[in-house]
Amino acid sequence: MKHLTYADKSLLVGDDVADMMLTYSARLASANVADTVEVHAISSDGDEVTATFLLGEGAPLMAETTTSKLPEPDNSAALEHMTDRLARLTPTAVEADADADAERAELDDLYNES
Repeated sequence: MKHLTYADKSLLVGDDVADMMLTYSARLASANVADTVEVHAISSDGDEVTATFLLGEGAPLMAETTTSKLPEPDNSAALEHMTDRLARLTPTAVEADADADAERAELDDLYNES
């Protein structure tokens, strides 16, 4: 479980959905688009809640580990939504540059081995 903090509100969610929300939010921001994601969570007072997050550029989102032993809320639908949408977004310029740098490094390694 992780504390998922958005602005000044913190909720408990499963590790997978917290990590995916950060990844998805970063990709949305780099593509200059936004999306809403509905997740099941546990509030600070222990209640099961459904929260809708606006993700994209400027979304103040943070995930923090916790030692909670509570069972993770089921967020399979939210994970499926983000995974599907993430696959549709084109790679960012930063990722393209990183891929090009990795290819150059491989070629350099091959050249230097000779």
